Amino acid sequence: MAYKTKEWRNAMRVTVDYNYMMASAIGENGITDKQLKEVKAKADEAFNYVKENRGRDDLYMGWTELPYNQDAIVADIIATAKEIRKKFKYFVVLGIGGSALGPNMVFNALCHLRYNELAPSKRKGPKFYVEDNVDPVRMAALLDVIEPEKTCFNVISKSGATSETMTQYLIISDILKQKGVNVEENMVFTTDAARGNLLKIDDAFGGKIKKYVLPDGVGGRFSELCPVGLLPAAVLGIDIKGLLAGAAYMDGLCSKSTIQRNPALACAALQYITMQQGKNINVLMPYSDNLKLVADWYCQLWAESLGKAQDYDGNTVNAGTTPVKSLGVTDQHSQVQLYIEGPYDKVITFISVDEYATEMPIPHGCEGIPDVSFLGGHTMQELIQAENKATAYALAQAGRMNYTITLPKINAFTLGQLMFLFELQTAYAGAMLNINTYNQPGVENGKIATFALLGKKGYEEKRKEISSAPQGDYRYIV
Repeated sequence: MAYKTKEWRNAMRVTVDYNYMMASAIGENGITDKQLKEVKAKADEAFNYVKENRGRDDLYMGWTELPYNQDAIVADIIATAKEIRKKFKYFVVLGIGGSALGPNMVFNALCHLRYNELAPSKRKGPKFYVEDNVDPVRMAALLDVIEPEKTCFNVISKSGATSETMTQYLIISDILKQKGVNVEENMVFTTDAARGNLLKIDDAFGGKIKKYVLPDGVGGRFSELCPVGLLPAAVLGIDIKGLLAGAAYMDGLCSKSTIQRNPALACAALQYITMQQGKNINVLMPYSDNLKLVADWYCQLWAESLGKAQDYDGNTVNAGTTPVKSLGVTDQHSQVQLYIEGPYDKVITFISVDEYATEMPIPHGCEGIPDVSFLGGHTMQELIQAENKATAYALAQAGRMNYTITLPKINAFTLGQLMFLFELQTAYAGAMLNINTYNQPGVENGKIATFALLGKKGYEEKRKEISSAPQGDYRYIV
């Protein structure tokens, strides 16, 4: 897929600087060249595993081919999005997990930070909302600010059995029916190609609901670059071809097998080494409000992919590190004190921006107050960039590991690169840990318990088990 010029793409290259991870920069708490060499064989194996299994649906690695195999789908999505923008005043995603985190992240990254508050003439699409919970107060609040009959609802669930998403659907479809609206005209389903409850629901509407496929080999947390994320982005007027082109570009940058020439493999190897050292907290700290929700999306990607009890050999490993979301500079005033002087159990990943969408000059003033006057003549861009560099430096001076991923600008192409960098990093890390990166067995017991508590047929024994579970007397009654 051709996208702009080679020179432009190279100028938009996302880079990784991991000097502050190394002992040569931060001292004895850093990684040595010897340690990097010691994981070379494992990194090679991880690279080859991902390369050899690209596109395999049975291993849930279909996400690796999304930048290349969706030309017809993208054209259809762009055409559908155009019609949605003409017809509807609001667009609401009904989903949870990756079905919600991804669309919300891209919306926040590439749209105006006050998008829904802008006048219609200043917006590229309808007002946009993502319902990613079943808090009744949240649903009531949504209904207070939209007109359901003027809203397109995108229901995203591969199985159509996701309790949270289908609860949202039941509420919304009932409201539409009460208002005399033809439900099928206000819905778009993103689901399985051949099976699942959303297809049964569509059958009841005579097959009239517009549908997109969530591919078999793509799990929810890797789904932002398929119709799950591309449709909401296109409705907002976002350049979805640019997202995919950016992902393809990063894929090319990561085509080399060495840590020194493959940024995603380098990030995975560094994190793997720190895991073996017991550094079990992985902080992601973007210095941009537009990139704030990248941390939310990344937390699911990293935690659900790598947090596994057993490896492929059946060994109990309890793998993974805990992802923590942070925001520069906001959390310099809340979390960084801990990062610099607390336990040596963290790795901080900064996301930096070379050129913000605006600079915002700082006027001169308060000339008699040196603590304030020095700011005059600078810009807010200079200030946030200086604070970013200063925080990384201060951490390094304290012997605390950190590395920086830099976007030249925030646009669809660079965001596509960033997403694919993180997805590849996660895939490589999982392979190095010898775990199944793509399942989530730990989630299932909670789902089963929920079914039992709500009286789902077939879960009666589990309900009895929960009811008879020992409670003890360790409660305070006020």
